[in-house]
Amino acid sequence: MERKLKKISIIISRNGFEEVLPGLIMANGARMEGIDVMLFFTSFGLDAIIDSKMDNLPLINKTHPELTIETMKQAMEKFDFPTIREFVEMIHDSGAKIYACRATVDLWGIKEEDFCPEVDGIISVGQFYTFSDDAQIIFT
Repeated sequence: MERKLKKISIIISRNGFEEVLPGLIMANGARMEGIDVMLFFTSFGLDAIIDSKMDNLPLINKTHPELTIETMKQAMEKFDFPTIREFVEMIHDSGAKIYACRATVDLWGIKEEDFCPEVDGIISVGQFYTFSDDAQIIFT
């Protein structure tokens, strides 16, 4: 059976550890299935690709107080689960494209050198839509 879904664009707009992780898991899984992937980080989601912030994303969870960033990191280490940085590296190395939102970068005065090396560029929303032609768009 031929797969209908060939291309996805995932928008990551939040910076909570548990808010970024699902988009990265989905992107990695899509690449493993041979689906073309573009990640577009905007708003607070940019923290996940800013080199000095990506290893220390906050845990936003309010409903399960027993879960802390420390317990999450311990569980990830126990099960050899990738960190945010490792996920970004794996996804990029698998052929996915990773972009930062031009409007947010300009608004917040972020410099290109602030991003991790896996960021392929800073693009406008219009460019995002051009790149996303024929793609399923997922907003996280």
